[in-house]
Amino acid sequence: MEPPMHSLNALFAQLGLPADDAAIASFVRTHTLPPGTLLQDGNFWTPSQRALLQNEICIDADWAGVVDQLNVLLAA
Repeated sequence: MEPPMHSLNALFAQLGLPADDAAIASFVRTHTLPPGTLLQDGNFWTPSQRALLQNEICIDADWAGVVDQLNVLLAA
């Protein structure tokens, strides 16, 4: 059985951010990670958002794929 696949919209909702497609597109346009910066180290995350991202990456949770997708979108 394949693990559940979460959407980018669901991840944004988990992060407490507006989760509609337009809001996500706006976030991606206005937030970038400098080269070599880990996703969870972005200066635009709250401590709880940072902890959620770091936890999902560390435990390779079923959210890891969509967290990786967000990382790619924010890479400068």
